[in-house]
Amino acid sequence: MVTDAEKRVEPTIQSHHDQPPAHEAQALEDGLHRSSEEFPSGHSARSNTLSRMTTDADGNTYPEGGMDAWLVVFGCFMGLFGSLGLVNSIGTFQAYIDDHQLKEYSSGTNGWIFSMFAFLCFFCGVQIGPVFDAKGPRFLVLAGSILIIAMMISIGFCTQYWHFMLSVGLAGGMGSSLIFTPAISAVGHFFNEKRGIATGLAATGGSVGGVIFPLVLQDLFPKIGFGWATRVVALICLISLIVACLLIKSRLPKKPASKENVLPDFRIFREPKFALTTAGVFFVEWGLFIPISYISSYALSHGVSTELSYQMLAILNAGSFFGRGIPGFFADYFGRFNTLIVTVALCLICCACLWLPAGDSLPLMIVYSAIFGFASGSNISLTPVCIGQLCKTEHYGRYYATSYTIVSFGTLTGIPIAGEILARCDGQYWGLIAFTTCCYAAGLACVTAAKLIHVGWRRPWVIY
Repeated sequence: MVTDAEKRVEPTIQSHHDQPPAHEAQALEDGLHRSSEEFPSGHSARSNTLSRMTTDADGNTYPEGGMDAWLVVFGCFMGLFGSLGLVNSIGTFQAYIDDHQLKEYSSGTNGWIFSMFAFLCFFCGVQIGPVFDAKGPRFLVLAGSILIIAMMISIGFCTQYWHFMLSVGLAGGMGSSLIFTPAISAVGHFFNEKRGIATGLAATGGSVGGVIFPLVLQDLFPKIGFGWATRVVALICLISLIVACLLIKSRLPKKPASKENVLPDFRIFREPKFALTTAGVFFVEWGLFIPISYISSYALSHGVSTELSYQMLAILNAGSFFGRGIPGFFADYFGRFNTLIVTVALCLICCACLWLPAGDSLPLMIVYSAIFGFASGSNISLTPVCIGQLCKTEHYGRYYATSYTIVSFGTLTGIPIAGEILARCDGQYWGLIAFTTCCYAAGLACVTAAKLIHVGWRRPWVIY
């Protein structure tokens, strides 16, 4: 008897084992592995059992678990811990630098440094995505790790505006992108049905980094100074990125690089679902980094102690930890777009109903940070999965890069615009919060429209 799981195996594999006896099937399920030559999709020699594999519409097989797959997820977790974790900690760096090294500049002007950091993290995917498709992740992650460590060591010596722009904005941004893009993409080579939860678990690395780094810096700034505090963080990043370099890998057939798949293909925007999804992600990312960047300074301006103000960002990122894993689990069962729509709506409600009326209320600040952190966690973990749902797996790198070519400009301009709004409102945060709320409202409208185009306007409840 052939089990349902065995029926999912590729035809080429079945031809070698037509109707295996029960004891042979059990042997396969107990750990019999095949070499990479027996799996046209590029399965590694230490692959997972055949009973776990699934096949997509294009004939690519996915382990959906097993040692190799989960080690890759762990490697991606560690890579995002040391890269995206720093992006999620920009509020701590900006709050300190605004009051010390660059205190003669406005918050909006200093915001360009950190917006460049976030911008390049996504924009460099234009080239990195296709290179990942063609060459795999090894050298990309190694190069990114070198740049991240160089940034964290050099930032301690920065004293001028252009020093920070080169170190944080350029080196840090490019280094983060060289790790972020392969880490998100590699998970999709091992998971299809469970891609949402696997990507969410990997993306929690950025949240864990966003909790640990602000707490470490807040504790070390007054004890050993800015320079040595950043070197301690550099050491932590070094350890995590070594693990990432060793574990992140790909498994699907590599696609040779060419002019067509190295450059973004804007013809893809002729597809309404893709165009609306990209617009929705743009608006979401436009608003996402504003609370991350300004929640600490908001708390400081409303009389909260310096220690607790820095911890506010850690609370936000702690919520984000759960917000990247839990929505990913539900996304695999209730639909990835459905889950993204719900979490974006929750971000909108948090900004309008909690942050805007918070004022000097410390409990409201804490509640907002925790709930917004949870809701916004899926902004990064689910959006790549939703983009991947719109294309074939082997084209994912180009679709992702093309989309984030546009999205990255939201991350570039969001923080400086918020800083200028803050200045125009005489240091009052209501305008900045209103702008963030509008960003999420526009993002919600676009993502909802993208889903309804697929399932039909009369069937909004359909899983997608």
